[in-house]
Amino acid sequence: MVDLGGNKDGEHDPGDYDEYKGIKIMKGLKNKDVTTKYLVEGGKGDELKEKIEEARAAYLLLFDENDRTSHAASITLEIDDETWRTSINKHTTGWSHYNFNHMPIGATLPIFRKFINDAKSSEAAVLNYLVGKVGGEELVLDKFLVVSSPKKTYIINGERFETDVFLSAAASTQSNTEITIKVNGVTLQVNESGEAKFTQTANGVGLKKYRANISVFNPTTEEINEYTGDFEYEVGERSVSVSATKMNVFYMGVDNPVEVSAAGITTSDLTVTMTGPGGGTINKNADGTYTVKVTGPPTRPTETANINVSDRQKTVSFSKGFRVKRIPDPVARLSQKSGGSMSSGEFKAQGGVSAILDNFDFDARCQIDGFRLVRVAPRQDPEVANNGGARWTPEAAKLVAKAKAGDRYFFENVKARCPGDKAGRTINSMVFTIR
Repeated sequence: MVDLGGNKDGEHDPGDYDEYKGIKIMKGLKNKDVTTKYLVEGGKGDELKEKIEEARAAYLLLFDENDRTSHAASITLEIDDETWRTSINKHTTGWSHYNFNHMPIGATLPIFRKFINDAKSSEAAVLNYLVGKVGGEELVLDKFLVVSSPKKTYIINGERFETDVFLSAAASTQSNTEITIKVNGVTLQVNESGEAKFTQTANGVGLKKYRANISVFNPTTEEINEYTGDFEYEVGERSVSVSATKMNVFYMGVDNPVEVSAAGITTSDLTVTMTGPGGGTINKNADGTYTVKVTGPPTRPTETANINVSDRQKTVSFSKGFRVKRIPDPVARLSQKSGGSMSSGEFKAQGGVSAILDNFDFDARCQIDGFRLVRVAPRQDPEVANNGGARWTPEAAKLVAKAKAGDRYFFENVKARCPGDKAGRTINSMVFTIR
């Protein structure tokens, strides 16, 4: 089991806790590095999985061979090794990665508590089976263990907590043993298997405790024995995370990848919308991620594009703003150069000017709208050609064809247009000396 801190005697120091509204909360519950490094990268998660599978196999061996199949469901200690294989997260690599990778410590504690409860429940099932083999249903046991087996011990505010409360050596209603089960003083209905179900709606976050009392009438001694057990579960709030895959900004005119996740909520239950400048849109992809497109600039510098997240049960309402920017200015180049010296042969071989986006992570291309080309030959008047587009126009091509050593060519008023631009933008000028 993961060591979450403590002194040499296993006790936590007072400094290991924070206090919130009178409730002590262990520090580091939001830490995701510990679980990832220890349970996933360190292999302890796979080791835990292997131990649980070994324990389940050992429990099943205690049943007669003919009874194993029918009693397998009573051994609740088991590993779900199928859900992660069908997960929409294509990066999931195994059971440990699916359950513990980048999970806060606080979110993994209920998983470990469930395994502990499942181990107790499985032990009780084996004991009941062995007792039945020894004396049958007429045998009245004199030692009992109160067991609470919740579906989960960490639930979200507003959800209902549900657990099975029973004796580890439960007697059915067909035997002579009479059982009465109460939780927090309220009598529960006992089914034919000697079990009762306790439900409670979560009201407020934090640690919740409850007490189970079971009274057993012994038909042999005609005495009533009472047994008590104290249990607890945790209630937390839902958390939502929205992150731009590349950076905390949306660029106009390109596909901006976004990931949206909410603890305890499946992606199919989430509703994700977008509000903000320029008629932006957000669309869900097949792998569960989203793509944001922003077509227009913000009307004011502080305006943001907002990603809004909610769920069908109305337990989550979350919004996060992202800055909106146009694509950075591209760099005008001729033969991969932005100026300097160039041989006349290389210069004449070029077909026009290109606009290059340096160090930009998105799949976007900018186009040259036009420029003015000026040839200055030694001891001659300048010659000018206005070029529309990136390729040479006939007028500009004539000037390029005249290139010889000592000439200088000026590319001025260079205009480029990038995705999302409604008009061309002025970018860098270039000067070349022909050698």
